[in-house]
Amino acid sequence: MNPKNPALTDKSSRSTIAKGIRGVLGGKIGFAQAMREGFRRGRATAARSRERAGLAELASQPARLLPEFQKLSSSDLLEHFRSRGTPRFLPGFEIAEATATELRDIFPDDSLQVIEAARQITKEQRWPLLGVGLRHFGNPINWLRDPLSGRVWPLEYHADISLWHNDGSDIRALWELNRLVHLVTLGRGYALTKEEEFAAEFFKQVESWHGQNPLGRSANWSCAMEAALRSMNLLAAFSLFQSSPGLNEERLAVLLMMFDQHGAHIKRNLEFSYVATSNHYLSDVIGLLWLGEMLPELSAAKEWREWALAEMLGEMDKQILPDGADYEGSTGYHRFVLELFLYSFILCRANEIPIVDKYWRKLHAMLVYLKAILRPDGGAPLIGDSDGGQVLPLVPHSADDHAYLLALGAAVFEDSQFKLAQLKTPPEVQWILGREGVQNYEQLATAPAEVSSLAFADAGTYVLRNDDLYLLFNARGPHKKRPASHGHNDALSIEVSACGSAFIVDPATYVYTADLHERHLFRSTAYHSTVQIDDVEQNTIREEAPFAIGAEARVKVLDWESTLEQDRIVAEHYGYERLREPATHRRTIMFYKTERWWLVEDEIIGKGEHEIAVRFHFGSGLEINHFDNNSVMAGDRTSGGRLLVCSLDLDQAAALEGQFTSKHYGAKAESISACWKTRAKLPCKLRWAIVTVGTGDDPNERISLLRHG
Repeated sequence: MNPKNPALTDKSSRSTIAKGIRGVLGGKIGFAQAMREGFRRGRATAARSRERAGLAELASQPARLLPEFQKLSSSDLLEHFRSRGTPRFLPGFEIAEATATELRDIFPDDSLQVIEAARQITKEQRWPLLGVGLRHFGNPINWLRDPLSGRVWPLEYHADISLWHNDGSDIRALWELNRLVHLVTLGRGYALTKEEEFAAEFFKQVESWHGQNPLGRSANWSCAMEAALRSMNLLAAFSLFQSSPGLNEERLAVLLMMFDQHGAHIKRNLEFSYVATSNHYLSDVIGLLWLGEMLPELSAAKEWREWALAEMLGEMDKQILPDGADYEGSTGYHRFVLELFLYSFILCRANEIPIVDKYWRKLHAMLVYLKAILRPDGGAPLIGDSDGGQVLPLVPHSADDHAYLLALGAAVFEDSQFKLAQLKTPPEVQWILGREGVQNYEQLATAPAEVSSLAFADAGTYVLRNDDLYLLFNARGPHKKRPASHGHNDALSIEVSACGSAFIVDPATYVYTADLHERHLFRSTAYHSTVQIDDVEQNTIREEAPFAIGAEARVKVLDWESTLEQDRIVAEHYGYERLREPATHRRTIMFYKTERWWLVEDEIIGKGEHEIAVRFHFGSGLEINHFDNNSVMAGDRTSGGRLLVCSLDLDQAAALEGQFTSKHYGAKAESISACWKTRAKLPCKLRWAIVTVGTGDDPNERISLLRHG
């Protein structure tokens, strides 16, 4: 027996651990897989004990350099970093004075905004955070204070710190502050102006952060993903400040120590699991890839780089479905994961690190999927969790703004299908790809607007569209082998846009742990445009477990047909089979393209009498009114568009329920959900007409035609 961990060497105990893991996950993984996961967790516990015991020594170590760099004097090492030509960071960051002038000429508005933002950071310690807008972070900045609630997180061993309190504090907000994204803004401002006050603020804040966050002893070390993203932002900022006279031997030593500590900490605390890996583990891996590639002077760099490159490609195989969608079922995390891969592939190409064509094709497929799901107004539906997170966010984008990635994809692949007519060249193209990237992008022909209906069977995403009409049907169920921690109870839900307006929308996320009740509401069945039976959730969710969701609502697509005149999709889910009298929800959608309307048919198959609620969640800012006894009209004053939702079978008014919609993490806006409730014996069928109403259309006439044939 192993005296340090006897439970892991005892066959009976190992079996108990495996059964426990399978039980928590609803038996979704095999016993052998659960056994491996049990061993991994045991090893992780032992590793943390060793880390805890050795933290003081680890924190006091200077950066571990290769022997040839250890021999250099401090001044020679500084000169090496000032003059080195390789490795190369993202091409657009290699900004000579002429390029900075060019940037100001090509992107005058963005350049002015960057310079003003850098001055605001320097003079006022103020910059935007998530969806809550500009915040003042104090001088000096307290890096352990939650910028929203004011909670000060303790200086304790990272694995001992409780991250959820349900008192308004939000670890996501603390982590966003400590990703140090704003230091990249300072770096961009410095590249554009060479104002040394920006460099001085950068070095001051880095030293302040390092002093307040001793290695492994704060909430900012609790998640390896956060350490990885922080490392990537620091590398980006460092690449812009390397030429500053303010970079001296002492400051270089601190930065190299921080980079080495971050890399070693990530490697010790990888968020790997035999149950599932996600965007967290992928971020860990890519953080190590960037550190290993950009700091070859570190003794661990080669090991990190080679291991991380292979692991990144392996994760691409695991996490990206054959049709190009991220497996987690969240459009927000699809954007985030796409950024991780896209920027890393560009970094590898800049440094002549080969990546085989198979993975470039997968990256291309991710862009195809992204383009396909964009609404006609260019916005993205916010399905599943969306915390607004970005990788290297040079320009802040709202959670539903994903189009800038298509511009980068168009330039990288020289593929005009990704060049949207309504999108000007985003500044990211210059900053990430350089002058050549801008030239590649601007010489491409503009892609015609997407008008074809498309099916992504692996993702469970079906887009029924024609001209300015768009309906996204969500036939995604929990992944067969992996828990869907970022999924919502949204099976068979829809999004509808028409006449330039998003009318029926997914409410998105709002917050994670800051308010567990709100978190619960935003991912509940009642917040989505689908059917709820007997007030039961499609999948089991509990308010006190904000990232756990059951897998009862297995979705099965029964039919998909698309022609020039009409589309038809049929799917069902089995989340209500666990009722005392089981029921199945089957939804059929017909899209009549020339007549400009959709027919939604909900069949509830089973026995007994049940209460059935059918909801349509409208976007914020719309005017929602009863049109007649069984119809609701949504109007958009800005576009003038109107959408009518009409019950074809129930002669009763819908209840207009007050709910909320979130377009960015931490922000919410009032919205309305139209809900029809009825008590019916099964089987039963309910039909809904979703009709666009043009300026010259008579809604009464359209309804009469629909009801009578």
